Amino acid sequence: MKDYQPVNSFDDTVADYYDATAVRGDEESTVAFLEQMSRGGKVLELAVGTGRIAIPLVERGVQVDGIDLSPSMLAKLRSKPGSEKMEIVQGNFADVGITGKYRLIYLIFNTFYNLMTQEEQVRCFINVDQHLEEGGVFVIEGGTPTEFYNLTNNQYVHTEAIETNQVRFDVAKFDPVEQLLVENHVTLSENGIRFNPIVTRYVWASEMDLMGRIAGLRLEERWGTWTREPFTGESRNCISVYVKG
Repeated sequence: MKDYQPVNSFDDTVADYYDATAVRGDEESTVAFLEQMSRGGKVLELAVGTGRIAIPLVERGVQVDGIDLSPSMLAKLRSKPGSEKMEIVQGNFADVGITGKYRLIYLIFNTFYNLMTQEEQVRCFINVDQHLEEGGVFVIEGGTPTEFYNLTNNQYVHTEAIETNQVRFDVAKFDPVEQLLVENHVTLSENGIRFNPIVTRYVWASEMDLMGRIAGLRLEERWGTWTREPFTGESRNCISVYVKG
């Protein structure tokens, strides 16, 4: 762990192009799933970012609040119609630094893995439990680490985009002992080279379940996609639903 330091890839420039590069095609199904889980109650998004998911929920009439560490991402969120209906707080989402109780708290897009230690990840679960109503749910989305165990020398290079004016690569190495992915999204264009580094701590689904039990949350559902396809050994994504009480 001493060899790796937390890296914030969401600097002041990322918010300008985040909405375009973060599109995966499952946004509509994500919003529909979360709206159903909210059951008409208040909702909190941890690491709300630019509101990529929160704003569509607000447009559906869901009461959504958000917390995020990045001032520039929050500035982009506040510029969008609908954000005026939200309580928005800047801070570390592991602390859940916002008051009130929620029917649904959610954390998506591998963001849970941005917490660099098991201790901090457990602390996030505990704080979520303290902000959930009785019977409320905590939804976490995260990629599965299984694919990293087939790597050569625990490294990979993946081409994310090939366009006439730019090429984007995902370059990474995996530490199977510390469960750390040291990653850099590299963009080559006529404007030069842009690096977006990030270090994340991946967890297995079973480890996440233990974190939930420590916090007083029990696993209710687990899916491989937002359209509720079964979670299997071939799944590249893991969506877990934990219930309080």
